[in-house]
Amino acid sequence: MAETTMGALPKTIQIEEANWRDFNAVRQLEQRCFDKDAWPWWDMLSVLTLPNIVRLKATLGTEIVGFVMGDVRPEQRRAWVSTICVDPDFRRQGIGDRLLDEVEGRVNVPRMRLSVRKSNENAIALYERRGYQPVGQWPRYYRGGEDALIMEKALT
Repeated sequence: MAETTMGALPKTIQIEEANWRDFNAVRQLEQRCFDKDAWPWWDMLSVLTLPNIVRLKATLGTEIVGFVMGDVRPEQRRAWVSTICVDPDFRRQGIGDRLLDEVEGRVNVPRMRLSVRKSNENAIALYERRGYQPVGQWPRYYRGGEDALIMEKALT
C-alpha cells in the first residue's frame, strides 16, 4: 500500500482517462467492490466505449485502485455517476473525493445524480458531505430487494 497521511491522497495516485484497454482491471475491481451488484461484463464494456461517458481511473503505478463513470445526458441537463469504486485497501485516502471532483468538473451540465444502497452509510455520508441531497428512491433496485437512494447535487 502507498505511504500516505491519513485522509490524504497518496502522492503517487494519478487520475487519468480510462478506456476499453482497462476493461479487465476495471471489471475485477467492480467485482471486488460490489460483489453481487457488480455490472455484467457487457455493461462495463459499454461504459468504457460509448460516447457521452466520462470515464476516469485512479492509478498507483500500473494498478487501477479506483474508477468513476459519468453518464452525461445533456437533454436532461444532468449527468449520472453510473458507477464509482475505490479498492477497499485504498479507501479513506481521498481517492473517492478526487474521482468525484474530476467527474463533476468534466460533465458540463448543471446537475449530477447517483444511486446508492440505502444501507451504504459510508457512501451516503461521503455524498452528503460533498453536497448531494436525497431526491427519491427506486424500490427494490438492488439484489436482495434493497431500495436505492437517489441523490443529486447542483454543480453550478
